[in-house]
Amino acid sequence: MQYLGTNLSEPATKLLSGRGIVITRPAHQAGPLAELIRNNGGTPILFPVLEILDTEDLQPLNALIERLETFDIAVFISPNAVQKAMNLIKARRELPPNLKIASIGRGSTKELKHFGVTDVITPTTRFDSENLLAMPEFQDVKDKRIVIFRGDGGREVLGDTLVSRGAHIEYAECYRRARPNTSSGELLRHWARNELDAIIVTSGEGLHNLYDMVGKLGRQWMIKTPVFVPHERIAQTASELGLAQVIVTPMTDEDLLNGLIEWFSRDKA
Repeated sequence: MQYLGTNLSEPATKLLSGRGIVITRPAHQAGPLAELIRNNGGTPILFPVLEILDTEDLQPLNALIERLETFDIAVFISPNAVQKAMNLIKARRELPPNLKIASIGRGSTKELKHFGVTDVITPTTRFDSENLLAMPEFQDVKDKRIVIFRGDGGREVLGDTLVSRGAHIEYAECYRRARPNTSSGELLRHWARNELDAIIVTSGEGLHNLYDMVGKLGRQWMIKTPVFVPHERIAQTASELGLAQVIVTPMTDEDLLNGLIEWFSRDKA
């Protein structure tokens, strides 16, 4: 497992020339990163390993939205949670003025700004539940009512910790994750033609899906291909799957891009 920063000694222009980079994000979220890679000479290969779907029954979520003023804090786990929940909220009502808004990462905070929410409690480094829990606003939460907007399932560390601190927690599941029914044939052909140089995976669930989707032949190539991830937890999952080259970068698209450039610049050193 290796860790890369974001400081480069030379301009990024075209430093990914000739490199094929797999982006495994959901299709609707892959565009900006793909453009960055393309602008720097690389070839983005889009292979979504997660599909984001609406919840099958919106009634509980809509009922919760109607009583948002009963909560003290709303936490958004992901950009998908922001998109799905805020579209429903804006269609029905305004956000209560006294409701504090929190998010785990920069992507969610950026998405909240698209909905006009600019005062957001969010970590400044290490974007995960643990670092949100370390913030001053979440230390004294006894008897606070907190709603957590998220997808179906997911980690419980945030809610469990807040409950242990005396908060009253409700989960608002506003989307479902599914594994796409996609053939890996084209991806395998890229590998066979030596056109695939790196993979970007941004969730542990997505990594497991990719491992399953590429099949036995794909796994033989996958374990030898550099895999770039934005969190140590995903890197640990990659190591458990036997992947030989796992590179941890910071979480933003620019950080992932710079990690790719730094990695491949070593070949030219």
